[in-house]
Amino acid sequence: MKERLEDLDINMKITKNHLRDVVKFEAKNLHMKDIMLAASFLREDAKYMPLSYREDYIERFSKAFFSRIKDIKEDKNNYHGYVDTGKLIEFLMVIDKQSNDARGNNERCFVRIARIIATYTTFILEEPIHPIGTKFPGGFVLHQEEDSYLCPVKNRQLNNPSALCKFCVSVQDESVN
Repeated sequence: MKERLEDLDINMKITKNHLRDVVKFEAKNLHMKDIMLAASFLREDAKYMPLSYREDYIERFSKAFFSRIKDIKEDKNNYHGYVDTGKLIEFLMVIDKQSNDARGNNERCFVRIARIIATYTTFILEEPIHPIGTKFPGGFVLHQEEDSYLCPVKNRQLNNPSALCKFCVSVQDESVN
């Protein structure tokens, strides 16, 4: 039987390759129905956003879900190094709380998929949780400059207990106040 995220032995060192295999297993167990329910949650969650921002948000995240899940399933790269298990434990606790607090199946599917994708991007690829190009209110965009990922809202979200921003590799875009 394949290992799931909740089965990881956090008392042992976890290689990036091992974690990749775990998220691959979880991604392969997703069904199209799960992705459709998550996309439905995205649309519902975004209903009060300004129209111009909402359409981009729904489109970008829906595409990101499909493409990242595909990337995870097909990933055969060799990753060097170990995962910071303390950070991974704290990260999974935040996501588990989000799942427990979910109001309905659509939101649970969204959190389940976000858990897989965010684990992969954060701990294996060491990339931002949000896709590059994500627009935030005020017209600000997550972008890359050289080897840094610049987020316009990171500092504002660091004290939010349900935000994953404190685990994200991006740094605050200092040009945004």
